Amino acid sequence: MELLIFAICLAASTIGGLCGIGGGVIIKPTLELLGVMSVSAISFLSGLSVMSMAAISVFRQRKSRRVDLRIGSLLAVGAVAGGIAGNTLFQMVKSAAGHDSLVGMVQALVLALVTLLTLIYSTWLRDRLPSYHVNGAVPCVLLGCLMGVLSAFLGIGGGPINLAILYFAFSMDTKKAAANSLYIILFSQLSSLVTSFMKQTVPEFPWQYLLVMVAAGVLGGELGSRINKRISGETTKKLFAGLLAVVILICLYNAWRYAG
Repeated sequence: MELLIFAICLAASTIGGLCGIGGGVIIKPTLELLGVMSVSAISFLSGLSVMSMAAISVFRQRKSRRVDLRIGSLLAVGAVAGGIAGNTLFQMVKSAAGHDSLVGMVQALVLALVTLLTLIYSTWLRDRLPSYHVNGAVPCVLLGCLMGVLSAFLGIGGGPINLAILYFAFSMDTKKAAANSLYIILFSQLSSLVTSFMKQTVPEFPWQYLLVMVAAGVLGGELGSRINKRISGETTKKLFAGLLAVVILICLYNAWRYAG
């Protein structure tokens, strides 16, 4: 099972590092599909894997100058606050639900909806709707907060919503949006992790899975950064769209499975 989890996390982290979506949007629903751990454990470990991938990717791309340090840092500040709020919201829903199946169904449905809206925007509406150049500190922080809440609550480490916001609100091209998304993901996942330790809400999980997933995240971040330099923005866009379609189908199946 460890080898299968490593392969899934490696593929997800490589694609996530390449597209800027973090990889958790693939890891979480896929591991839920396999039923290898509880929803809480998968959310926590997925976040750790994504944070490892994002750290490596940001380090590797530090000389590319694709990260807009002012905008990216303001968004990251908001993402930190949002990550704390999202983690708290997850624990509230978990306590109210009383069992993981209901939490998993809610997460799967919300992720499917967010992913579908992102797919529609990035594939059909992005070239038809105007984009903007948000520059004010407060709007940037608020948008970052939205990213952080969604990523921490869904346990996906950022996901497609980051790219949609960066496209629409900041008029970034595909590769620049991917780099800035990973920069934001790094801080939002770090805040979510720290919150879990401080509130002592870290779920139980097999420690060998932690080692396997973090190692896959690090290696995937390295591979994704290298591949990103060799392919065009258009290829990245096609890969991103195909990936979102697959994620939507997995999420809908998981929601149906949890409901049953």
